[in-house]
Amino acid sequence: MPELPAPDYPADVRARLEADAKEVIARYPDARSALLPLLHLVQSEEGHVTRTGMRFCAEVLGLTTAEVTAVATFYTMYRRRPGGDYQVGVCTNTLCAVMGGDAIFEELKEHLGVGNEGTTEDGKVTLEHIECNAACDFAPVVMVNWEFFDNQTPETAKRLVDDLRAGRTVEPTRGAPLCTFRETSRILAGFPDQRPGAVEASGGAGPASLTGLKLAKGEALPPRVVHPRGEPRQDGTAHGTTAHDGGAHDGTGHADAPHDKTTEGE
Repeated sequence: MPELPAPDYPADVRARLEADAKEVIARYPDARSALLPLLHLVQSEEGHVTRTGMRFCAEVLGLTTAEVTAVATFYTMYRRRPGGDYQVGVCTNTLCAVMGGDAIFEELKEHLGVGNEGTTEDGKVTLEHIECNAACDFAPVVMVNWEFFDNQTPETAKRLVDDLRAGRTVEPTRGAPLCTFRETSRILAGFPDQRPGAVEASGGAGPASLTGLKLAKGEALPPRVVHPRGEPRQDGTAHGTTAHDGGAHDGTGHADAPHDKTTEGE
């Protein structure tokens, strides 16, 4: 049986999206280059890329729906079905996994009562395991709508999702303030980020990622004692403490600089 044609947007929604699409397309010398941001635009409308959204992209760019579908199904940043306001991704790539990412993911599945790519009944959280986030200095890493939550543990990760579901303010370890998945999609489409402090906070590597650069410049680094995860540091804080749980975070990775063995009791 042939597939039914996708329904169109209501007239007011389509008019608004057409105005936004025109602004996006004008940034590119070739209109089809605007496909990726336009997919983010339609995703911001309904929370996922619908058949209606793909049809809209095809029409304004002069492409076939098959061409648009091929792109929308290739990239994992585009949802193909409804999801939560907050997409919680747990990195289970090698380094994060061995540092505790696998344990975090398993405990979050049980805690939330969902499987991979499942959404909680309240529509707040979609859980997924994700590949490397290029933040290995801070493993294990959890991302919420692509904002970083570094050096997580099962306990801090469960507290994080509980706060998200309860509507409490959650601040990423670094980077821009957190917003909903739809709001994030519109920002990724290339529209200004209107959140207070977002421009000042966005971008920039975390301190641990800059350690190699400091070493290359010949800058001396203070000696640091590395304790097993969960044991107290010399400053009295637990290893793995993050900005989310109110503790201190010294910004250094787990193996980011040489250590003076005399400071480590050897």
